[in-house]
Amino acid sequence: MARTTDSDLAPRELRVLVAVADTGGFSAAAGTLGLTQSAVSHSVRGSERRIGAVLFERGRTGARPTPAGEKAVAHARRVLRLLDVLTSEARAAARPDAAEGVLRIAAFRSAALHLLPPVLQRLRARNPGIEPRVRIVREVGRGTAGEVADGKADVAIATLGGSVPLPPALVARGLLEEPYALVHPTGHAAPRSLPLVDWAENCGSYTRNWWATQDWIPKATVEAEDDGAVLSLVSGGHGMAIMPALSLAGAPDSVGITDLGAERPTRQVGYVTTSELAGSAVVRALVRELRATVPQGTSHLSGRADRA
Repeated sequence: MARTTDSDLAPRELRVLVAVADTGGFSAAAGTLGLTQSAVSHSVRGSERRIGAVLFERGRTGARPTPAGEKAVAHARRVLRLLDVLTSEARAAARPDAAEGVLRIAAFRSAALHLLPPVLQRLRARNPGIEPRVRIVREVGRGTAGEVADGKADVAIATLGGSVPLPPALVARGLLEEPYALVHPTGHAAPRSLPLVDWAENCGSYTRNWWATQDWIPKATVEAEDDGAVLSLVSGGHGMAIMPALSLAGAPDSVGITDLGAERPTRQVGYVTTSELAGSAVVRALVRELRATVPQGTSHLSGRADRA
């Protein structure tokens, strides 16, 4: 039997590292864990000694992970999550068709609003023992995939194939190819002449090359917080936008949707998880429902879309 060594960190020490990172200080972490501040400090110092690196920058305003600490905390979250999964998987071993336990999902806004609800409805109907927890994360920078890499989510609904590479040790699979469309006030005679309304998550590497060849698209004069705000502004007659299909699900009649033609840009939407969690019962159950619910192939625009 393998024995632990002095360099091994116990689960309680991993929980301390995560708590300090999440709360931003030793005192706050102590309150969360039901420990004294000195116990938290002692645990962190011991972890730093075993790892051989300073994990937190201490200051008057609290404690912040160093680059080494960020790595350690991300792995600590994933190890602790695997311990949780170990328990639920072992309990379910005698009932292989009944997945159970918490399932942490990160999703960007339009996926959480329009893609996940029917998926989660089917998931809970077939697997009442699964407890899904959904967090909406902006799809910028590391986005939803970064939540999985950092151990904050088990699976992410993410845009794939962008300029930001997938973090190491993650696996990704595509679900649908999502086309972009021109969005404008319904009935406007010359929608391409309108000011551009945009938001930070839009028009990244998926559309950059196409966008650069479209001399009719002006620089954005209105910046919105998210795609819902963009739709509201377009509906109110404040401009036009270039938006992906998921963002247009349930668009009001006051918003016109015009197909951009055969050369229109698209983005791929899929799921991301870790190689360790990909085989877990809760993640497999979600993936089954995603594939059963999401139409295969290209996502279609609204039936009232016009041609550009």
